[in-house]
Amino acid sequence: MNTSAAAAPASFNRGILAVVGAFLIWGLLPLYLKPMHEVPALKIMSHRLLWCCLFVMTWLAWRGQLRNVRMALADGPTRLRLFFTALLISVNWIVYVWGVNSGHVLETSLGYFINPLVNVLLGVVILRERLNKAQWTAVAFAGLGVAWLTIQTGKLPWIALSLAISFGLYGLIRKLVKVDAIAGLGAETLLIAPFAAIYLGWLEYSGQGAFSHSTLVIDLMLFAGGFVTAIPLALFAFGARIIPYSTVGLIQYIGPTMQLLLGIFLYHEPFTATRAIGFAMIWMALVIYGGDGLLRSRRRPQEAVATAVPPEAATIK
Repeated sequence: MNTSAAAAPASFNRGILAVVGAFLIWGLLPLYLKPMHEVPALKIMSHRLLWCCLFVMTWLAWRGQLRNVRMALADGPTRLRLFFTALLISVNWIVYVWGVNSGHVLETSLGYFINPLVNVLLGVVILRERLNKAQWTAVAFAGLGVAWLTIQTGKLPWIALSLAISFGLYGLIRKLVKVDAIAGLGAETLLIAPFAAIYLGWLEYSGQGAFSHSTLVIDLMLFAGGFVTAIPLALFAFGARIIPYSTVGLIQYIGPTMQLLLGIFLYHEPFTATRAIGFAMIWMALVIYGGDGLLRSRRRPQEAVATAVPPEAATIK
């Protein structure tokens, strides 16, 4: 029996389960945040950042991987980039928390529907990547959807755009920084955690803090923010290394889809015909973009087989 062949499907399945688990947690995040709607978003974000830092650093210490964080922070350019990504993810977190707790769950879900197409545009503008006709069509549909929502509501969907752009830039810079996902998260949070600690300390000293000044349930939920942040990131980092990134790209829509359903059916946010048209344009963009990605991923193995060196030729030195 070929044990390596048997192990491969098992490893692939674990990767799928890990990535699905990550996006399920992210999709259910409004259920965690809504009970804390009376706590200001900046306080929630600061607690989330601080406890996430402690949790991740403890995990890395237990795994004997703190040296990876030290190596990342020892390099000046890497340290600067990680500080910038820490600022970006902090902006993303605080906008998301404010959006959910201010009754804009639908718009936060829109941000993560748009995000893959923002990534495409960043690739064109910054990495000089070229798009095919299907990808340009997808970008055009997404642009029309955003323009429609802006015209009909009289304002830009700034929550959605802020989430999509901040997370898109975060992913782009992290792609260019050669640091392991978990060690990178540890370095990021370590760089910015002192600011969160000072802010929370000042709030507690002035009697304005949320921690220990509210109910025990709220205190526990603030503490749990570290786990809620770090666990899906760890699952995502584990799974994304195992399964094809095109598969990750399709699975990622679990998160915003669940948020959309929560916004409509649990929190009863208005989903008017006007808003539905804007969402439909963006969903059409995602269908075109996802379909094109699937077709190209299926062609690659065939092209590789067609251009592969024959086994007997490969043995010739």
